[in-house]
Amino acid sequence: MKQFSRKRHIAKTFTWRAVGTMDTILLSWLVSGDLKIGAAIGGAEVFSKLLLYYLHERLWYKTNILKSVSSKLRHAIKTVSWRIVGTLDTMMMGWIVSGNPMTGLKIGGLELVTKMGLYYLHERVWYRSDYGLIIETKNQKE
Repeated sequence: MKQFSRKRHIAKTFTWRAVGTMDTILLSWLVSGDLKIGAAIGGAEVFSKLLLYYLHERLWYKTNILKSVSSKLRHAIKTVSWRIVGTLDTMMMGWIVSGNPMTGLKIGGLELVTKMGLYYLHERVWYRSDYGLIIETKNQKE
């Protein structure tokens, strides 16, 4: 049975945050028309999203939700659950930084599309990676 180390979850957290932050900055800039606001929203999100993503990753690892079904279905459902958490955080940050709730809503709406696709691809890449995998040998089980 495959087991994943915390090192793997931490690495996934940082790689996803890099992809997610670039997307947030670009979308926030396009919606607000101001690169400084885009960078501020993306920068503010880094810390909240690192924590939220790590907790989300650990929760999915510790639960048996759909572990018996195909990895593609599990990754799709995991994508939706993360997107709900991530979009709510983005909408709040967009509103706080810009001072305009509509800016937060627009950014969040666009992210529903872009981030779902990016997150699913991120999950599939990590699924194929052995980084941080703990392989149990027969001696370890005894």
